[in-house]
Amino acid sequence: MRRRSSLIAAVAALGCALLSACTDEKPSTPAPAAPAPAASGSPSSSGPAAAAPDLAAPREVATGIRVPWGLAFLPDGDALVNERNTGRVLQIAATGGAPREVYRVPGVAAQGEGGLLGLAVSPAFAQDRYVYIYFTASGDNRIARFRLGESAAPQVIFSGIAKAGVHNGGRIAFGPDGMLYAGTGDASRRELSQNASSPNGKILRLTPDGAPAPGNPTAGSPVYSLGHRNVQGLAWDSAGRLFATEFGQNRFDEVNRIEPGRNYGWPTVEGTGDGGGRFVSPLVVWATSEASPSGAGIIGNTLYVAGLGGERLWVVPLTGDGGTGQPAAQLRGIGRLRTVVAAPDGSLWVTTSNTDGRGDIRTGDDRILRFSA
Repeated sequence: MRRRSSLIAAVAALGCALLSACTDEKPSTPAPAAPAPAASGSPSSSGPAAAAPDLAAPREVATGIRVPWGLAFLPDGDALVNERNTGRVLQIAATGGAPREVYRVPGVAAQGEGGLLGLAVSPAFAQDRYVYIYFTASGDNRIARFRLGESAAPQVIFSGIAKAGVHNGGRIAFGPDGMLYAGTGDASRRELSQNASSPNGKILRLTPDGAPAPGNPTAGSPVYSLGHRNVQGLAWDSAGRLFATEFGQNRFDEVNRIEPGRNYGWPTVEGTGDGGGRFVSPLVVWATSEASPSGAGIIGNTLYVAGLGGERLWVVPLTGDGGTGQPAAQLRGIGRLRTVVAAPDGSLWVTTSNTDGRGDIRTGDDRILRFSA
């Protein structure tokens, strides 16, 4: 256990220099990184002219959160964050302070990696006040929505995503096209990832009402891409390109650039390998001990990836043609990192995940840190 002031000082010192699972968090032999209109409305990106966040100057905006998972912003700049195990949704002022419970999701079955996972705010929140959630129920993983300020039970808009103790996916985000994207896991049934009829091991693209989005690769299907193991990070760059983070098995974690209808290889391929042209190779690979990547966010021309097992924030330069430069590690010393989100004001918010049963708990955990531009 460490005092909060010591922790923040340590983060600041570590941030001054760049460094050149669950079955998703098994240690393994280190591996090198692989070679290498604005996204308005996307909660996970900022335009190319945005200033980089100062990772040497963290500010705590909230502490004492139990296993935070999803994080999204309201139009006024306040944040919503949910707790995986309790089913609580908390509101945090843009300036920080004590979290305030604003909703509690009924029917959450929090076991293993399951529970209340992803969270997204409707692009039309000013009109509809909808907040979207991805959660594990008694029989499946599902996506639902509720109106902030109302106590009615959430409306389930998509269900039937197989659940398991691990590999539940769970990240949801609205893209620049106004559609709802969801990263799912293979639920430890790896054959589902290559089954186009299953929602598992996929990135799904849905309308705000939960129907398959128009323009999907297969009409009437929610599947946007397939061949994934466990997707927990979704972020768009200023050109509208989608990047996703994915947990590997024993060897390689990945960052992929997602294109509609493409196959990303799991379980035939883990890490780099195109299967004779059938699969898309990742842009970046890490050893699973270095990453276990969960949340992702983009500010300017940089992708930020939160590492759980790796206990660090990966800073990944993005190139103009949709590629990546050499990743660098930052924010070592504060433990497991679950979620990273670009805030409306250009700052970067990062959540720890040390109270999830796999981390070393520090005083004040779990916490949300803000890094201003």
